[in-house]
Amino acid sequence: MSSGSDSWLGEYDACSRLGQDLMEKVTERNKNSRTSTTYTKLSAQIRVSMKQFSNELNRLRQNLIRASSSYHITQREVDRRQIMVDNLTTKEKQLDNAFLNEGDDSRYNLMVHGSDTFRRSDPWGTQDEPEEYRDMSNQDVRQTQQQIIAEQDKGLESLSHVIGRQKQMALDIGDEVDAHNEILDDINEHVDRTKDRLLKETRHITIVDRKSATCCYWVMIVILFLAIIVVGVIPYNGKA
Repeated sequence: MSSGSDSWLGEYDACSRLGQDLMEKVTERNKNSRTSTTYTKLSAQIRVSMKQFSNELNRLRQNLIRASSSYHITQREVDRRQIMVDNLTTKEKQLDNAFLNEGDDSRYNLMVHGSDTFRRSDPWGTQDEPEEYRDMSNQDVRQTQQQIIAEQDKGLESLSHVIGRQKQMALDIGDEVDAHNEILDDINEHVDRTKDRLLKETRHITIVDRKSATCCYWVMIVILFLAIIVVGVIPYNGKA
């Protein structure tokens, strides 16, 4: 697992501790009178810390989105960390309500439970995370994620080899298709030439045929003319 993902867990720990400190300060502040100097001083400190808490929580969200989009962590780890961020978001709303003393119930819960809220609320989200991650330390989770990512890398490498072979096969098929296209182009060219020659010879035959028919007509005319002459001469010679 990359150092970026480890730093995310460290940032989450820091943000969770800040939330716990905030709850303790709110508890301490609410033990004092609203008109007291201590109440006013703690309120100012809490406002600054709550703004810092919100900024750190937003940074956790953005870093989780970047880690998810870049596939530096598995989807299961993304889901687990999203639950953790959602838990902190819930605690942020609880802090806001407690700081504003909205209703007697929130003030009562704050006074009774105090800073134990963050400790007992399972800040790492283990109540909602997958069973195989429960009772595991962060180091064990990191090692598990490293193994999963290593297996994914092997699978991706194998897939890359398969895609590479398929790409080479596609290139070979493309070369064969190009060669066949060239052959077909040559055949089409020869067919066109042969077609032109056939048309040319057909025209010649048509012309010759017409000339032959004309010659036959003239031959027949000459023969008939000669026959008429012969027929006319023979009777004349008999009379003589």
